[in-house]
Amino acid sequence: MLDVFKHSWALLLGMLLLMLGNGLQGSLLGVRGSGEGFSAFSMSVVMSAYFAGFLIASMVTPGMIRRVGHVRVFAALGSFISAVLILYPSFPHPAAWTIERMIIGFCYCGVYVTAESWLNNSTSNESRGQALSAYMMVQMLGIIAAQAMLLVPDPSGFLLFVIPSVLVSIAFAPILLSVSPTPAFATTKRMSLRELYGVSPLGFVGIFLLGGVFAAQFGMAAVFAAEAGLRLSQISMFVASFYVGALVTQYPLGWLSDRMDRRRLVAIVALLGGVAAVFATAMTGQFMVLLGAAFVIGGASNPLYSLLIAYTNDYLDHDDMAAASAGLLFVNGVGAIAGPIITGYAMQVFGPGAYFALIAVLLLSLTAYAFFRMTVRAAPSVDDTSAYTAVSPSSSPVAVAVAQELAIETAEAEAEAEAEALREAS
Repeated sequence: MLDVFKHSWALLLGMLLLMLGNGLQGSLLGVRGSGEGFSAFSMSVVMSAYFAGFLIASMVTPGMIRRVGHVRVFAALGSFISAVLILYPSFPHPAAWTIERMIIGFCYCGVYVTAESWLNNSTSNESRGQALSAYMMVQMLGIIAAQAMLLVPDPSGFLLFVIPSVLVSIAFAPILLSVSPTPAFATTKRMSLRELYGVSPLGFVGIFLLGGVFAAQFGMAAVFAAEAGLRLSQISMFVASFYVGALVTQYPLGWLSDRMDRRRLVAIVALLGGVAAVFATAMTGQFMVLLGAAFVIGGASNPLYSLLIAYTNDYLDHDDMAAASAGLLFVNGVGAIAGPIITGYAMQVFGPGAYFALIAVLLLSLTAYAFFRMTVRAAPSVDDTSAYTAVSPSSSPVAVAVAQELAIETAEAEAEAEAEALREAS
């Protein structure tokens, strides 16, 4: 891991600053929107726009990079991010914020695609898994640290919008001055959504439901906290708790997933998150309950994303994994777009408690469906399952593709080791 930081420190530092900017602007909009008198539904549309832009960019950015190159795309998207962050307080209107939030989502996805490509190209095959882990850790730490920045100045002014703009502008300096060229994107064959559902109904349905859960965390957590009347310091801790939980549980759950029926683990983890959401729904006025629920839900939903990708891989040939990952990302994106809108509407009609109620419905639905799928077909042998590789729901298709490559390489290495053992035995 130290070698990864030694050779990729500039890229990881740049990504840390970018995540500070992204994590801060997401929470800040929730707080500022409440102060401007925007309704919960209006803010849900604003927050949903980020995921719409992100989904569009995941399909468009590789073509942009092929045409004009990584450096130009990276610099152009970074300029747009910095500019939009300044525009937010200049035009405090839901319609303007929706457009700007979509631009931010598009640009951040493009930046992730470019940075993750560089990171993948700058590491050896032996250290690629460690590089992906370091990248995911930096993403989470950036979002967590960003929440503390909410406490610095008055969120009703311009300064808190200027800070992420400056951070984003500075972030590109170490990256652009240190990166090496990357190979062109390979074109992968496509897998229809019908085919993807046929391969793994649980993976398909689970990833869609998790899109709504993750969008509620990343897009609507600060909106809920402001609607619930939490103080600024409490909002900061509440939003951060989701990502602290994700950091703590990702690798222990990954270890378990390689040693048991993954459907059973999906059901158990989703159940724990759903129960935590039920408690939070019933005790919305208890801050410590909200904090604990956020920790458990974040610790459940983020690893579930990687777990469902690994489970889907269990039923795929190596050549089909890249196509399947593209389909899963699309399904997750659709869920993420719908999640904030449904959440915001429910909060406006039923009050802030509907925030956790919807998360409970999504996670408990995943629990029930996982148990149902266990009655439909037998689980593959633990020895025949693909390797679990941690990846963040906020990562671009490149990070997911790298995770797929690592799973394939691990499986091939295990097959070679088994074949060698059989040859020696005979």
